[in-house]
Amino acid sequence: MGLRASNNGTSHEAEALPESPVKGVKRPKTMSRREMTREKRRRERAGEMIEILDYERPMNRSECVNGPRPCLYVSCKYHLFLDVNPETGSVKLNFPDKEVWELEETCALDVAERGGITLEEVGDILNLTRERIRQVEVSGLEKLRTDSDKYELDDFIGWDPHPADDF
Repeated sequence: MGLRASNNGTSHEAEALPESPVKGVKRPKTMSRREMTREKRRRERAGEMIEILDYERPMNRSECVNGPRPCLYVSCKYHLFLDVNPETGSVKLNFPDKEVWELEETCALDVAERGGITLEEVGDILNLTRERIRQVEVSGLEKLRTDSDKYELDDFIGWDPHPADDF
């Protein structure tokens, strides 16, 4: 189910968001569960109505791989527009200065399927700096190294997912 807010003609001023050090892009904004509840109450007092819409959404990759892009199902865990912290319920808007349909890439699975891309390209897609992407990469590789025995990952070291076809 999706939510749609209908405005009764009142206008709200958008708060100024901090600039990111990268290309004048707005930094991600995190909203706590408490903040979202306050905003909902404020909108209800202002007379805005929340209408619940029924819709069918893809339930697995095979149903969405050939779907329309940009993907409008922001509730999908692979969508790049926002992230939800499962522990706190807080929501991080990765692109606070853009709407969903303005993003060039909206699905992390589409990006992964394309294959190898540079740190700069990953940074542009995720609204992060190249250095932060490098730090996350190093951290992930270190975790794989330290946990490889525990999860029997040694078999995959040097494994090529796309072997050359020798016929």
